[in-house]
Amino acid sequence: MKKTMVWICTGILVASAITYTGLLKFDSAQQQAKQLITQQKVQVAQPSQPTFSSEAVNFGSYGQDVYELQSRLKLLGFFGAQVDSQFGSSTLKAVKGFQKEFGMTPDGVVGAKTKLKLVNATPHWKPTETPLHRKNQASAQGQTAANNDQNDQNDETMGSANTMGLSENDLKIMANAVYGESRGEPFEGQVAVAAVILNRVKSPSFPNTPSGVIFQPGAFTAVADGQIWLTPNETAQKAVRQALNGWDPSGGCIYYFNPKTATSKWIWSRPQVKTIGEHIFCM
Repeated sequence: MKKTMVWICTGILVASAITYTGLLKFDSAQQQAKQLITQQKVQVAQPSQPTFSSEAVNFGSYGQDVYELQSRLKLLGFFGAQVDSQFGSSTLKAVKGFQKEFGMTPDGVVGAKTKLKLVNATPHWKPTETPLHRKNQASAQGQTAANNDQNDQNDETMGSANTMGLSENDLKIMANAVYGESRGEPFEGQVAVAAVILNRVKSPSFPNTPSGVIFQPGAFTAVADGQIWLTPNETAQKAVRQALNGWDPSGGCIYYFNPKTATSKWIWSRPQVKTIGEHIFCM
C-alpha cells in the first residue's frame, strides 16, 4: 500500500513538472512572438529615407523637394530627363502623367495628396546621387568666398576690370540697378543680375550700353518704382566688378523675374535656366 502511494505521489509530481515546464515554454514562445510583431511594426513604421517637406511645389520651383520629386518619378518611369532639382516643363509633364495615372486631377501642382501617393508608390526609393542644387550651392559658396577674398586683397575701382570700354557713369548706374533690383539676394544672385545687364548689352536685340539697357521702357522694376536712384552699397559694386571680370552665374541669360511678384504672363514662356535666391533666370 505504501509503495502504491509512493508511486502515485511520484507520478503526480512528474506530471506537475512536465505541465509547468510546458507552460513556461508556451509563455516564452508567446513573448517572443509579441516581440517579433512589435519589431515588424516598428520597421514598417520607419520610412527608409526622410521625405518631402510640407510645402507644395509647382512649375518654377527649385530645391530638395523637386530633386526628390524627379527621382521618384524617374523610378516609376514617368520622368526621363536629368534630375536637376528644377521644376521645368519636363517635370510638369511627368507630374501630370503621374496624377492622371493615379486618379488625381492632373493640375501639375505637387501638394500633400500627390506627395503621399508618390511616397506610397515608391517605398524603396533612396537618393542615388548628390542633388544638383547642393552641388551648385557648394560651388557658388566656394566661388563667392574666393571672389570676396580677391576683392578684399585689392582696392580696384569700378572701371579697373572694364574690358568692354564702358563709361564710369554706365558702371555706376549698373551698381544702382543691381542694388535696386536685387539687394537682399545672395551675392551670386546680385552678380547674375549684373551679368544679365551685360548680356543684353552684347545682344543685338537690346541697346548696346548699360544705361540704354537699364532705362529701356518696362525693362527693370527698379526704374519704374524709383529704386534705381538709391545709393548702392559695396556688395552691389562688387557684384558689378565680378560680372565685368567674366563671372556669369546666370549662364548667359538675358531675362530674370521673381515668380512671387511677376505680373507678366509672357515671362513664364521664356526657357528657364536656373533659380538663384528669389529670381528665376531665363533666356
